[in-house]
Amino acid sequence: MVLLTKCLPLIWLSLLTVCAGRTLYPLPGKEPQTVKLPLQTSRPYNIAHRGSNGEIPEETAASYLRAIEEGTDFIETDILSSKDGVLICFHDVILDETTNVATHKEFADRKKTYEVQGFNVTGFFPFDFTLKELKTLRTKQRYAFRDQQYNGKYPIITFEEFIAIARDAPRVVGIYPEIKNPVLMNQHVKWPGGKRFEDKVVETLKKYGYGGSYLSKKWLKKPLFIQSFAPSSLVYISNLTDSPKVLLIDDVTMPTQDTNQTYAEITSDAYFNYIKQYVVGIGPWKDTVVPVNNNYMIAPTDLVKRAHTHNLQVHPYTYRNEHEFIHFNFSQDPYKEYDYWINVIGVDGLFTDFTGSLHNFQEWTSPLPDTSKTPRQLLSQIASLVLPYAKA
Repeated sequence: MVLLTKCLPLIWLSLLTVCAGRTLYPLPGKEPQTVKLPLQTSRPYNIAHRGSNGEIPEETAASYLRAIEEGTDFIETDILSSKDGVLICFHDVILDETTNVATHKEFADRKKTYEVQGFNVTGFFPFDFTLKELKTLRTKQRYAFRDQQYNGKYPIITFEEFIAIARDAPRVVGIYPEIKNPVLMNQHVKWPGGKRFEDKVVETLKKYGYGGSYLSKKWLKKPLFIQSFAPSSLVYISNLTDSPKVLLIDDVTMPTQDTNQTYAEITSDAYFNYIKQYVVGIGPWKDTVVPVNNNYMIAPTDLVKRAHTHNLQVHPYTYRNEHEFIHFNFSQDPYKEYDYWINVIGVDGLFTDFTGSLHNFQEWTSPLPDTSKTPRQLLSQIASLVLPYAKA
């Protein structure tokens, strides 16, 4: 007992150290409040690309719930609009590849051809369907080599339904919406009062309390990045919200959809000097960062280094487990790929189809503090560690 008394200051100091930043239990007589574990900010962000869509069809509620279960930091989605102006979560400009729209004979006459970024595209476009009609469709897996058992089970969800999934998560989970094809959306969908597609996205975010600059107290309560391939859209919404924005980068030879610049031009130092007034980071295609020849990665560019010099984060896309997507340098091992991008290239976040794989890798190599124990359990654990040394 005397020995334990002598060790109490050491135990108490250790407990304070371990518990720093932890949420205290409510005082007696106070109404209990649900306090969620905060977003981790100590290692690169795990961004669930369209949910955990390596397992479950993309952009569905089930895919996002699986990603949250597997440990994602952010759930990512693409925002388009229905004919009646409701924002939905869907990636492609046509419904053909990832829904069963072709089996709905009542919609056969909706198949049309429109010009999209200089190309004629034929298919079923979401903006030719009302939300009610879209809700009759069911999603399917994009790739034949992925699990097909969930095909036909899940509907398209709205942006508001997506937000609710993050809001109702058992811990703080960020959202990462993309303003998808804003030029096309503004051409084909009209909102009252002359509002733009971008206005509706920001209005929806504000409706649910999203806002605040990066890492501010407000932002940490409801973390958010707004992304787009269209730089003019990001500049436009900078007058509407102070939420952090990320400029997506395609292959350097591709033109942007809105300014007709190539992505080589908008990754120059001169352009970074301009765009960093409006964005906190870039989201480049990973083969733009490290070029590839015959499925072998060659010498990396200086894109990440230059972006960091301009205080821009770098969140490359997309990391996938299958051999169809992993370059030969990594011996078909996704963990080797994660190690290279995090520890050699030094990125700040990764878009992945396999949230669980990235989470497991990070927990093995840079585990977060254990926040699952109560103060009593922590005290017992610390005492068990300290007492043997005191006896010695």
